[in-house]
Parts: sequence; C-alpha cells; structure tokens
Amino acid sequence: MNPRSGIEVRLTGWILVPVEERALVDALLERHRRLTLAEPGCVAFSVTPSPDHPDRMMVAECFTDRDAFDAHQRRAATSEWGAATRHLHREYTITTDPA
Repeated sequence: MNPRSGIEVRLTGWILVPVEERALVDALLERHRRLTLAEPGCVAFSVTPSPDHPDRMMVAECFTDRDAFDAHQRRAATSEWGAATRHLHREYTITTDPA
C-alpha cells in the first residue's frame, strides 16, 4: 500500500483578488472548477466570494489522498488559471486526516 494513500487532504483559506483583476479571475474560475472536479481523487472544490472581505475569494478543496492533491497542484500550476493568478496573495492551511 502506498503510504501516502488513505489520508484525506484538505486545503482551506483564501486568495486576495484586487477589484481590477476580479473580472479575469471570475472568467477563468468556472473552467478551473470544472477541470478540478473532474480530477481523479477530487472530493470537493469551491472558490466563493468572502462575505466579509470583498477582495477575497474563499477556497476549500478536498482530495482522497496526497497523490491526488499533489497531481491537482501540478495541473493547476501549469493551467491558464495558474498562470493568470500566480501573483495573487494566498493564505492556505493544508490538513490531512485518515480517510
């Protein structure tokens, strides 16, 4: 058994999106969401406006194991979404729990 499997990986936090970049982020987000949800091991994925901070988007991801999470990170980093948002400030917490 792979020692990295059987551990659910969750990412929670936010991404800071300046008002002048919000239209671009919103335009790319639906495709990014669709591609992420179609990835093997993706349990849940959401990026939603913060109710308290108009310049923040709240992020929540859950993957079945570390391999699936790492594969998502690699795909996202090389995607159109990744290129367009690479410079934006993010505050994330990553936790692991037995699945």
